[in-house]
Amino acid sequence: MPNRSSDALFQLVKSLEKSEKRNFKLYIKRNSASEDLQSIQLFDALDKMEEYDEAQLLKKSKSLKKQQLSNAKAHLYREILTSLRLIRQEANIDILLHEQLDHARILYNKGLYLQSLKVLDKIKENAKAHNQTTFLLQILFFEKTIEALHITRSMQDRADRLTSEVDEVNAHLQLMSKLSNLALKLYSWYIRNGVARNEKDEIAVQEFFEKNLPADLSECSGFYEKLYQYQSFCWYAFIRQDFLMYYRYTQRWVDLFEKEPYMLAIETSHYIKGMHNLLGAHFDLMNYPRFTETLRQFEEFSQSPIVTGNINNRIQTFVYLYISKLNKHFLDGTFTEGLELVPYIEEKLGEYWIYLDRHRILVFYYKIACLYFGSGDYERTIDYLNKIINWKVDLRTDLQCYSRLLHLIAHYELGNYQLLEYLTKSVYRFMAKMENLSLVEEEIFRFLRKSFNLSPDRIRPELEKLLEKLKKYEKNRFETRAFVYLDIISWLESKMENVPVQDVIREKYLKGGRRAIMP
Repeated sequence: MPNRSSDALFQLVKSLEKSEKRNFKLYIKRNSASEDLQSIQLFDALDKMEEYDEAQLLKKSKSLKKQQLSNAKAHLYREILTSLRLIRQEANIDILLHEQLDHARILYNKGLYLQSLKVLDKIKENAKAHNQTTFLLQILFFEKTIEALHITRSMQDRADRLTSEVDEVNAHLQLMSKLSNLALKLYSWYIRNGVARNEKDEIAVQEFFEKNLPADLSECSGFYEKLYQYQSFCWYAFIRQDFLMYYRYTQRWVDLFEKEPYMLAIETSHYIKGMHNLLGAHFDLMNYPRFTETLRQFEEFSQSPIVTGNINNRIQTFVYLYISKLNKHFLDGTFTEGLELVPYIEEKLGEYWIYLDRHRILVFYYKIACLYFGSGDYERTIDYLNKIINWKVDLRTDLQCYSRLLHLIAHYELGNYQLLEYLTKSVYRFMAKMENLSLVEEEIFRFLRKSFNLSPDRIRPELEKLLEKLKKYEKNRFETRAFVYLDIISWLESKMENVPVQDVIREKYLKGGRRAIMP
């Protein structure tokens, strides 16, 4: 994959659709200024580049001097944004409300106070209808300004009504702010650390949650207040591995959009994320029928104009849809079949590289590694795990640790015992340093160390002992993650039965005793 370019203008140009490029050129050509003609040259040069190269850019833009480049790029950046604003204003409630507010300010500046107030009243109703509480506050403050500076006599008791409205909106905004802060901080905790690893982690998360949870949750009446409330409870439940609670709140999250469908076009990203989490909840609970039905709905949604007409929505939908498609193969035990998805995923990861956050890429790599492991291709498993291990990021300590553990087991399957002895010590130190060793993992390491000196005929009894020990931990909530990230039970059973691990998982699925192999 190419390196990410940090050049903002290059990223913006590369994000444009064909129609947006065409509209930009039509917009810019309306001016005959030399600066604008130069902008088109610069735009075309950037558009043709695969990666940002300043020297190449100057070579292709012959009329542009090096000392002019910075100003020219800044000018082009503004012009592109202006052209996008013109063609996107009807599709975006934020842009539309801002435009209407601009009209109200123009009327006010012309001394037409009553006309300005009439426009503001219309904007206010529009903002209320679309749950735009933050924007509503701007409108109300503008109304207050007009009333404070001019005697409009537009409405009796207008001052009292305005102050009452402002107080009400402020109360909603404060509640929204508290809940959105809580949701974001909990999600950030998960991205950094993964799920709670022990009682210490759980107590810390619980104390933080209870300390920051607003006391006035009964006042949550607006769309956004409910959305951030459900998100907060979602992350809290997931970190604690309370999958039933997690499911309940992800369902409420998605149901919000079912109750107010017009919000789907306004907060599409939140809906996409909600569907992803709902699919994850069904996956964690191994609720195959509901998972399959929700996946069908999500795939149908991915073809809707809301998604196809917006690159951000397309990227997000691709990420979450294909994570769920991979998860389906983990549920089914159809690992080899799932490998057919890998070329397309790799292609899209390359196409969307500059837009994707590192966390999502890590998750894809781990899931693909698990596919190869389940299908018995341990060499390719190691290839994808190395992508995670060698990528120096401070995200998902849990994913970093389990990548190394699966890496160990893949080498074990390949019989690389000389390398394995060194790796076992290295991985153990890494996981201990990260305070990420559970009882299950301790038992796995104990077995691996012992296996180096065991003859083939003595391996099986040790495998049986390990399997018996690990089954005792299955119902321990703090040990759950070890079975979620890696279905070690099924792997051990495959070793006992001398069959591929996907056959064991497939058999469990057919019998209704499904077990997940991935987070």
